[in-house]
Amino acid sequence: MRTSWFLLPLAALVATSAHAAGPEAGRFSFGIVGGVDVPVSGDVHDGATAPVPDLGPLNPALAGVSAELRVGSRGHDRIYDLATTAGLEFGYGLSDSSEIFGSVRQTRADEGRVQVGGAYVPALATELPVYGSFGDYDALTAEIGYRHYFGTAGYARPFFGARIGATRTDDIRASFEIPAAGITIANAPFYQSGWSPTGGLDAGVIVPVSDRFSFTIASGVRYVGDLKDDDSAIAGLGLGNINDTGSRVSVPVTLSARWDF
Repeated sequence: MRTSWFLLPLAALVATSAHAAGPEAGRFSFGIVGGVDVPVSGDVHDGATAPVPDLGPLNPALAGVSAELRVGSRGHDRIYDLATTAGLEFGYGLSDSSEIFGSVRQTRADEGRVQVGGAYVPALATELPVYGSFGDYDALTAEIGYRHYFGTAGYARPFFGARIGATRTDDIRASFEIPAAGITIANAPFYQSGWSPTGGLDAGVIVPVSDRFSFTIASGVRYVGDLKDDDSAIAGLGLGNINDTGSRVSVPVTLSARWDF
């Protein structure tokens, strides 16, 4: 019974037909968007195996000791997990069922630390864990797109859309540690700031609240291309190819407030 009372106002809102917020030929719109962005594919770094003939330069106490670095690939989902996203959107109605739009959004995720692999030391006949800490993921995206609505204007209406644009990702630094060997490579350049192609598909529903205001719940899929690698600190270890990647596929879940005028 309590559940029914809770759902009743929502059902009434979705069923409303008194308002006509949403696309209309020749009418502009403005929206504020916020939500979360869940990575589902794409690596922060690839894997590699690299011999290190002498650990002395990394720790003088280990001079003359050799090792083999065995780094495995690690995805955005493992290092950064959930990101937050917020942005602005501007639209122009082509008809009461279609519109074009432009958007700008910021996507952020806190730094992450994981075990990236191991260092096999023949002299000890053992593999020591290697950890990596990666700086914040901070990306600014600008896109244009098209959205098509179904159903009758004035009601809650589903829609599908597509977008394309570019993303500028800030530089990312990484620190690598082998605690058991007393080795730390701190704050090493890993990715330079730069632009990558981006695109996505959307699906959602728009719910009118008044003749000028509505809110939208949406999801979909987003793609950001490879990042710009910086090998200046890791190439000497034979790991220069592990950051020849950085692309990201994610699923956003967003809520937006929209004004039509």
